Amino acid sequence: MSAASAPSDIEDLFKLPLGEFTAARNTLAAQLKKAGRAAEANEVKALAKPSASAWVVNQLYWRHRESFNRLLARGERLRRAHAKDLTGDAARDAVNARREAMAELTKLAELIVLRDGNHSATRDLMRRVTTTLEALSSYASSSEAPIAGRLTDDLQPPGFEAVAGLLPEGGKRKASGQIAMALPHAEPVTRRPSGAPRDEQERKKLVAAAKAAVRDTERALSAARKQAERAVKRAKEAEAQRAQIEKQLARVKDDAAAAQAHAREAATSANESTKAAESAERALELARQRLQQTTSSRD
Repeated sequence: MSAASAPSDIEDLFKLPLGEFTAARNTLAAQLKKAGRAAEANEVKALAKPSASAWVVNQLYWRHRESFNRLLARGERLRRAHAKDLTGDAARDAVNARREAMAELTKLAELIVLRDGNHSATRDLMRRVTTTLEALSSYASSSEAPIAGRLTDDLQPPGFEAVAGLLPEGGKRKASGQIAMALPHAEPVTRRPSGAPRDEQERKKLVAAAKAAVRDTERALSAARKQAERAVKRAKEAEAQRAQIEKQLARVKDDAAAAQAHAREAATSANESTKAAESAERALELARQRLQQTTSSRD
């Protein structure tokens, strides 16, 4: 996008609900074209609608920046640990720190972003979200990192050998150049990246560490999913309890209405009985008076 463009307008597109992206993009492109900015309008029009997983990662960036930045910082720490060939507690601490940050973002994605957007947290979708987050954390603050918050497709993490080649050496960046980011469905890159370890034993060590990091991430994702399942179960139980209470309340209301109806009927009956008793008393008094008059006339 040219310098005359408004980056905030572009960013706003990626903050929208996924279903609103295309219409908003077309509207912005039309506005730019109407304003005589045809080149920028064409660039906006060419923006691809994000995949569901890329959209989730974008929302994590825009809506949960503190947690997102924490993942990038810990990814940078792990990247440097591998570059320095750290082992033991230092390497484990770096791996565990990134794993915790990944678990935090995964939980936010599943329990907040997807739920608010009325999307299902399917196993495949969460796998792709986790893979993209891992890719971003692997690149961390390097200049080759994709633009967070404006992703349109899934990302595949680079190998740690390639990541190590991105780190500065002696104050200068290694001449590894751009590192291509393959999508999950792409064929693996067979070219040996610059900066890859020459010693076979060192290579195996780095590969083992990378596999351990993947396993840790998978365990973190599994734990987050189990926690989400427990939360969903508790929510369902609470909903069932609420429904039961509402039914009980409805029955109580029905019973109260019936009792009120019976009370009205009883009051009406009592009123009628009172009137009948008063009428009988008046008739009795009249009969007594007539009896008395009859007795008096005979005398």
